[in-house]
Amino acid sequence: MSVARSRQPSHKTRNLLALLLAVLVLYALAGFLLLPWWLERTLPDQLEQRMGWQAEVGDIRTNPFTLTVEAGALSASDSGGEQVLGFDRLLVDLNFFQLVRGIVGFEEIALEEPFIRLDLLEDYNINFARDWQRANPEPADAAQPEAEAGDPPRLYFGGIDVNGGELLFRDFTQSQMAEFRITPLDLTLNDLATWRREGEDSDYSLQAALGSQVIEWQGDLSVAPLYSTGSLRISAVDHQTLAHFLAPWLPYDLRGGSVSLSSDYAIQAGEVFRLETSNGELTLNDLAVAPSPEAEEARLSNGTLTVDGITFDLNAREFRVGQVALEDLDVALARGPEGQIDWLRPFTGEGETRGADTAEESPPEGESFRWSLAGVSVANGRVLWQDRVPETAAEIELESLSVSTGRISHQLDEPVTYELKGTLASGGQLSLTGQVTPAPFTLEAAIAGSGVTLAAFEPYLREGANLAVTSGTLSVDGNLDLDGQQDPLTGTFSGTAEVAGLDLKLPGAPEPLMAWQTLRLAPIEYNVHPARLEIGTVTLVEPFFNMVRNADGVHNVERIARKSGPTSDGEPAEGASQTADDEPEFIFRISELLLEDGELAYTDRTLQPAFTTRLESLSGTVTGLSNISPQQGKVSMRGRVGGVADLDFQGTIGTLGTEDVSDLKLLIDNLSLPVLSPYFGRYLGYGVDSGKLDLNLDYEIAGTRIDATNLVVMDQLELGSAVASDQAVNAPVKLGLALLRDRKGVIEVDLPISGDLANPDFSVGKVVMRAFVNLLAKAAASPFSMLGSIAELAGLSGEELGKVAFVPGSVRLAEGEAEKLAALADALLDRPDLLLNIRGSVAPETDGLALLREELTNGGARTLSDGDWQAAREAYLAGERSLAPEALSNLASARGVAIRKVLRETHGVPQDQLFLLDPARTADLGSNGNVVVAFTLDVR
Repeated sequence: MSVARSRQPSHKTRNLLALLLAVLVLYALAGFLLLPWWLERTLPDQLEQRMGWQAEVGDIRTNPFTLTVEAGALSASDSGGEQVLGFDRLLVDLNFFQLVRGIVGFEEIALEEPFIRLDLLEDYNINFARDWQRANPEPADAAQPEAEAGDPPRLYFGGIDVNGGELLFRDFTQSQMAEFRITPLDLTLNDLATWRREGEDSDYSLQAALGSQVIEWQGDLSVAPLYSTGSLRISAVDHQTLAHFLAPWLPYDLRGGSVSLSSDYAIQAGEVFRLETSNGELTLNDLAVAPSPEAEEARLSNGTLTVDGITFDLNAREFRVGQVALEDLDVALARGPEGQIDWLRPFTGEGETRGADTAEESPPEGESFRWSLAGVSVANGRVLWQDRVPETAAEIELESLSVSTGRISHQLDEPVTYELKGTLASGGQLSLTGQVTPAPFTLEAAIAGSGVTLAAFEPYLREGANLAVTSGTLSVDGNLDLDGQQDPLTGTFSGTAEVAGLDLKLPGAPEPLMAWQTLRLAPIEYNVHPARLEIGTVTLVEPFFNMVRNADGVHNVERIARKSGPTSDGEPAEGASQTADDEPEFIFRISELLLEDGELAYTDRTLQPAFTTRLESLSGTVTGLSNISPQQGKVSMRGRVGGVADLDFQGTIGTLGTEDVSDLKLLIDNLSLPVLSPYFGRYLGYGVDSGKLDLNLDYEIAGTRIDATNLVVMDQLELGSAVASDQAVNAPVKLGLALLRDRKGVIEVDLPISGDLANPDFSVGKVVMRAFVNLLAKAAASPFSMLGSIAELAGLSGEELGKVAFVPGSVRLAEGEAEKLAALADALLDRPDLLLNIRGSVAPETDGLALLREELTNGGARTLSDGDWQAAREAYLAGERSLAPEALSNLASARGVAIRKVLRETHGVPQDQLFLLDPARTADLGSNGNVVVAFTLDVR
């Protein structure tokens, strides 16, 4: 019994050991054989049932003792036959001791060369979710399970390693599918737990590459609470990748460039979500952007853009950026013929809609974000402006551009300092230095420009004036202050400006139109609102103006203004109206204008030969110019005309643009008259051989009304050869000139004129010339009327000097006729070129009867009764009685000789001025019965 009892425990032990051994064998068989077999068959079935994928799995090996599972190659394809998932090797190593503690612990998870294909579909769904939804459709009335609150399962990962992975991302949301292959994809995650562990965090690292584009992510991670700190670096993301993902928001064509971004971060989720970044840096290299895909080349590029010191704190609502540095910026802007700038074309028509939507949105609640930017710097930049709106396309290039600013922040009322410098490719330097306050807007700018070539801006000049800039530079130096705190904008500019070496001409014209050595304005004071311009001194050195009247009668200066259509019927252009009592909208005042060594050339090509003259050595001053009353300006200028004549221009100038009176006087002495020969040829029919001209012009101008006296003195005027002209006056011009010329050879006439300068048909020069020509025509038509001044001294009229009365039948002058001849003699002596033609004449009836009575009375020796005289008279008149045939002819001849004798012997008129003509019988009778003999005048 005792032996049997002693063996019973041993049997139990043996049986227990056998059982344990059997269990162990079964466990080993299940672990080594059954589990791999089951996994190899179940995994493909599950993928097909749950995802609709066709999967192939390589050998799966498990070790139930080390709790490891190792799977060979896996490849899964979707319903379209495309591979969606795969790997070369998967190793999972469970930690037994963690399991004992109730923790699912993975000592190691290793995945080698995994492959994932991720598709972003047109509806922004992804292929994994689509395949799941297709394979697991939910009933229409299926209720959503309520989420159960609780702690997450206790999981522990000693290490997760992903090596040589590949992620194929395909985007179908845009018109063309884009494919991105990220390889290699490496991930390392160590010591990760899903429960709180004081002082113990996991660390991780991720590295992925898309070609040369690399993502590096590393740091520490805690799941409970969810917290992570680390650093993220994205390197060399190329323009194709950026263009694809930015396409919905970027309206331009990205053609080059790469972006690198790095930052440290800290993120925590819990009752309060926290996100902080620090030490952020952004680098943008070799950017190339075109305004549209149709553009031939990129129009925005840069060498390097760097941004440092990027810091973000979500809880503090603060975003800070260090220095933004931009090198080798190159941007080109073009404005098309329709006026649209190429870079703004994508936003056309959207501005108003966006503005309206924004206006309706209420501002977000809570504290606003605080942001700051340490500064912006641009080095070696270039900006090209191309403008096709002007008739001639404009192209202005600013190179070697440098820009720097001070700190900029959300406190928009704080001033921001700035400095800008650049060089114009066409020539010139520009710089702006100062500070600007964004809101409310204020600007302080020190502006400096030197040697700016004006030819580059010619297309804009030609928009308002038909001028071509051959040469010229602009320099400016001053301070600009603008203040937008109230409406309208106010501001001032104070400084100086200078335009040097300017040369302007009409496009296509061979000769220059306007030029000067220097035009300097100093000082300049300009006020924006109300608009006011005050200039201390305007200095114009060696100006040259070339005025040409072309063969069509149009002056070249008339072609400067470009024609524009009328604004409306009978309405003046905007801004042109101003009542007499209102002040002008724009006020200007020039204290002094200095003119040094100016020159004005004038050519008239309507004449044959063409007329040319020059006003030279023009120097003087104009002071007190303004359009605000009361203002009394003065002008004093001297120069020379044609190289020989002296010019003196003096006067006072009233307030411009008003009815104030301006009184101007112009004196020209010793002008050579042959210079004016073309005008004499046109209007008088003769050229000028010699002579001098003096002008004394006195003009009074009130508004547009002009009243002037023109005292013209011509000394020793000698006409030249005849000139064929259809505009020449049809009158004996030489006679008219002889009548005007005194014994010293001087012609002095006063030609008053008046008119309205606003009348386009009114021309001072043309009116003066026409008045002179009319005076000559009048003199030639009524020559004795031009001797009126001499006749008036004798108590006679000018016309009375042209005839003399005789007692009928005799050579005896009627009473008072001797005085006429004396006055006529004085006129002839003062005008040696005048010739007096004396034609003795009789009145046959009156002189015949007088001679008959003289014959019957024997010269008064016999008495004749009235009856006898009456009978003799009637017989004479009836032709029954006659005189000697030579009686009347002798009387006519004797009268001519008598007149000549009185003028020659009594008054000393040179005999070469007196000519006897063939006697006539055409004498008139005066009112008192005397016989009137008329003279005629001629010229040598």
